[in-house]
Amino acid sequence: MKLSAAPVAAASAMLLVGTSTAVSATIADYPVFAGQALRYALAAAILLVVVRRQRLPRAGLTPRDVVLLVALAATGLAGFNVFLVEATRHAGPAMIAAVVGAVPLVLALVGPLTERRRPAPRTVGAALVVALGTAVAAGLGSGSLKGLLLALGALAGEVAFSLLAVPLLPKLGALRVAAYPAALSVPMLLAASVVLDGTDSLRLPTLGQAAAFGYLGVIVTAIAFFLWYDALRRLGADRAGLFAGLVPVGALLTTVVLGIGRAGAADVTGALLVAAGVALGMRQPRPRDPETRPDASGVRELA
Repeated sequence: MKLSAAPVAAASAMLLVGTSTAVSATIADYPVFAGQALRYALAAAILLVVVRRQRLPRAGLTPRDVVLLVALAATGLAGFNVFLVEATRHAGPAMIAAVVGAVPLVLALVGPLTERRRPAPRTVGAALVVALGTAVAAGLGSGSLKGLLLALGALAGEVAFSLLAVPLLPKLGALRVAAYPAALSVPMLLAASVVLDGTDSLRLPTLGQAAAFGYLGVIVTAIAFFLWYDALRRLGADRAGLFAGLVPVGALLTTVVLGIGRAGAADVTGALLVAAGVALGMRQPRPRDPETRPDASGVRELA
């Protein structure tokens, strides 16, 4: 993948993730955590097969790598789902969406700090526009203090999904970083399912539910995760994070296409703000611009 294609990959990944909202509505009756375990198990199986067939160079895992992979699975995948599901029980979906929609702003601020550089003013400004667009589309919503704290937990999980992957990508490549945490999250989600929903949650899905999980596992997880991590390695967490604002846009487009919803004025306004923020953040700096930094594509590609 060429560097110029990285923004396309990031946008595609987040739009695909956004489609999961409408698809997930078709499996609302299936136990959530058991369903997520099925989804990630399928994605991990596909990605691990691809890793094997690609015959990538061996990359021995150090204890630090293992800790990061387990932490990524526990926070960015399993933890995110636990917080998100619990938040829906104490807060409205609009408020949750508005809180999680702050992901671009957090990545724009924290991402550069993890690389020991100052946040770029243009990227931070663009992230503010993206976050505003998400908030406009979602509305402020309503909920309790507990719901807000749980939504913040989901936000932290979404941020960890990217930040914990950054130090792993140069060595392991996008395929492995997408595959390993997906596999590690399966037993975590199964344990959460048994603890929170009981052993009755471990049951076979119907044909319709299986089709939905197939889409979530193949398209939204295996393909979207690979695209996202490859773009993240090339763009950096701050610039790639701008595209996280496209998740609600993907959800909106899917509901309109499937005829299960329609776009209101707030939806359209929010989508336009997100697009403007992404465009602003992706504008190439001038050669002497202090935001310019070494090309991430200099890292040899493993996946």
